[in-house]
Amino acid sequence: MKKYKLAILASHPIQYQTPLFKKITENSQIDLMVYFNWDFGVGEESFADEFGKKIKWDIPILEGYKYKFLKNFFLKPSDIFFGQINLGIIKELVINNYDAVVVFGWNSFTNWLVFLTKFIHRTRIILQSESPLNQELLKSKWKIKIKKIILGWLFKHISAFLYIGEENKKFYQFYDIPEEKLFFAPYAVDNERFTAANKELRSKNYELRKKLGIGKNDIVILFVGKLIEKKRPMDILRAYGSIIHNSKFIIHLLFVGDGVLRSNLEKYVKENNLKNIHFTGFKNQTELPQYYALADIFVLPSGIGETWGLVVNEAMCFSLPVIVSDVVGCGQDLVRQNENGFVFLLGDINKLAERLKELAENKEKREQFGKKSFEIIQKYSYKKDIEGILKALKIAN
Repeated sequence: MKKYKLAILASHPIQYQTPLFKKITENSQIDLMVYFNWDFGVGEESFADEFGKKIKWDIPILEGYKYKFLKNFFLKPSDIFFGQINLGIIKELVINNYDAVVVFGWNSFTNWLVFLTKFIHRTRIILQSESPLNQELLKSKWKIKIKKIILGWLFKHISAFLYIGEENKKFYQFYDIPEEKLFFAPYAVDNERFTAANKELRSKNYELRKKLGIGKNDIVILFVGKLIEKKRPMDILRAYGSIIHNSKFIIHLLFVGDGVLRSNLEKYVKENNLKNIHFTGFKNQTELPQYYALADIFVLPSGIGETWGLVVNEAMCFSLPVIVSDVVGCGQDLVRQNENGFVFLLGDINKLAERLKELAENKEKREQFGKKSFEIIQKYSYKKDIEGILKALKIAN
């Protein structure tokens, strides 16, 4: 059995990716090396613009796999295109002669250095991106025409493509990638960690609720994410405000996260005299499970730019019914209408309120949907990712 020598180029250590790197390393068919362009989130706290504060992940993100930080020649490294200029990647790929290199997208200068290395070293490239077709088609026709030219040229030189979900697969097909070059490697979280946390914390549900002043039989609607425009947290707030006055249940709304819109949300709560709304601020990876464990319904109403929504994966590991807008990238994969949740038209506050009320007042439906969520999320795992990577490696070689 061939053992593949694989390189992965990543912008920086990301809490969702690094557990996958560890799992890949444990696979006997892959010898993995990960290259990082930037050390954001490592060592000292790093300032995250969208959170509006310094953060440092509280789970190990540099353990269990081989890695190397490449020298970044940009003075202030960031996630903009020229924020990552790592010339050393060329030397690394030429000297080490990998069977293939996985590159995440095309929105950094260093990624394009890898693409160009193909012409001097015949580097086999496996590309993974997040782009969903439903959001791509919202762009102007002239932008799509330009992308057809640029990506059309680039994609001809890619050996294999990893797609994270159905909308992402449709994106590749829109840009004329043949089926035989497409391999499913779903966007996934550490299902094992979150499922174990669910089993541990469910029995402590009431204790967790008491800390926030939430009753044992109260209904909790949960949002997890940055409080920024893309996430549209105000949509939930408005929908919540329209259902609480005529509900026979006590309903709470829990915002876990921070960002520039927090003050606006708090102002809206005060001006409209809304009760039972909780703002927890930023919570780190080891803290998040307790909030999923005390929730009854999970909502992600995001707009353009939400190419997937991994918090939905996390919520489903806790057997929660989920509600997402029709623009959220994971909707077609993870949310089955009236089976484990609902998809509503972006910005339709009335429909969102209707769905929230429907689930809040029907415990049996919440439980039924939650079981289905847990069943669905089992297919979106690191195991499936590795299967997809191995299939891509075989065709690339």
